[in-house]
Amino acid sequence: MGKQFNKKITWTIKNFSSLQQEKIYSDHFVVSGSKWHLLAYPKVDDYLSLFLEVADYGSLSPGWRRQAKASLTLVNQRSEKLSQHEELQISWFELKSPGWGRNSMFPLNKINAKDSGFLLNGELKIVAEVDVLEVIGKFEEISTILETMDVNGFQLHPSQAKSVSLMFERHSEIASEFRPKNPNLRNGYMNFLLGLIGTMCQSPQEISKDDLSEAYAALGSMINAGFKLDWLEKKLDEVVEKKEKEQVGETTLQGMEEELKDLKKKCSDMEALVEKERGQVSAATANLSFDDIV
Repeated sequence: MGKQFNKKITWTIKNFSSLQQEKIYSDHFVVSGSKWHLLAYPKVDDYLSLFLEVADYGSLSPGWRRQAKASLTLVNQRSEKLSQHEELQISWFELKSPGWGRNSMFPLNKINAKDSGFLLNGELKIVAEVDVLEVIGKFEEISTILETMDVNGFQLHPSQAKSVSLMFERHSEIASEFRPKNPNLRNGYMNFLLGLIGTMCQSPQEISKDDLSEAYAALGSMINAGFKLDWLEKKLDEVVEKKEKEQVGETTLQGMEEELKDLKKKCSDMEALVEKERGQVSAATANLSFDDIV
């Protein structure tokens, strides 16, 4: 079977349950030379609504049109089989209808339900696959310059700026002894640090012992480079402790379940013996009838 879509993107929405906005947008992405984004209404009539939309459609040349097909998937992060999938038929996107998608795609109470699998560490993931079939009108110019923001001397993607700003707000001395001046090297170290924190944010079930060993090695490299990360080391120790408790708890729980299974079997066997004995006692204490004697 041939390839159905020529672009696949994943949109991760952080802190989904606490969002207050009426609508939210993904970052722009490019398909066949034209820009798009995903648009979500996170709280419309207690449902999540989701659309694929042409980016900056109001500034495009008059008469523009694009024909595309797409699929939108609300990812279940525990079981792929439980993911919610919506296939969009081939549609024309134009000024009067710049977006196509699904109103009330999925109930919020099911997304927010405990252990539903849709939220993991507060994050909701949406996957979109898009194939642009025809474009009418002038292509917009696609900038080749990566948009960045300066945060305490680090040139970061806007999606990273908030997290790094918060980190410097809480730990102002974090990079006071970090000496490299090369911007690529500085950004590489900061991305390395954000990746380490991302690993630590995983649940104990997801993170492995190898992950934790690599996290300590990464932490050591960051400290040797001049970062002050005593606070992060304490947090990593806590993650290790939680992992150990999770493993011990799983082992203990498994043993208790086996013991409970044995006890239930013994109880079942004892109930059968009691019933048998009750029958024998009943027969022994029964009065004999005339027919029994004669």
